[in-house]
Amino acid sequence: MKYLRLKKQADFQRLFKNGKRAFSPSLTLIYRPSKEMRMGISIGKRHGKSVMRNRIKRLVREAFRATQDQMQGNYTVIVIPKVCDAYSYHTFKQHLKWIIEKESL
Repeated sequence: MKYLRLKKQADFQRLFKNGKRAFSPSLTLIYRPSKEMRMGISIGKRHGKSVMRNRIKRLVREAFRATQDQMQGNYTVIVIPKVCDAYSYHTFKQHLKWIIEKESL
């Protein structure tokens, strides 16, 4: 299943204001039911320089792509990675699966 990217500032603000939040050790997920699957990533400058931030976004996008089939229904999702020493695809994927199971998405 393909998902659309969340790009507009107004969409991010609406979801930050009205979305439900779910937490894991490495991620925060803000979600809301919608007509189609959409995902955006919010990452701050405290994560490092642009090369590091872009790498984290690539890892999160791939982990989301691999786990979105487990979601029942369509959601608009913002994924916010937490600051840590090392980032890995397997950690993001594992924590996304855990959130999906915990929240029954």
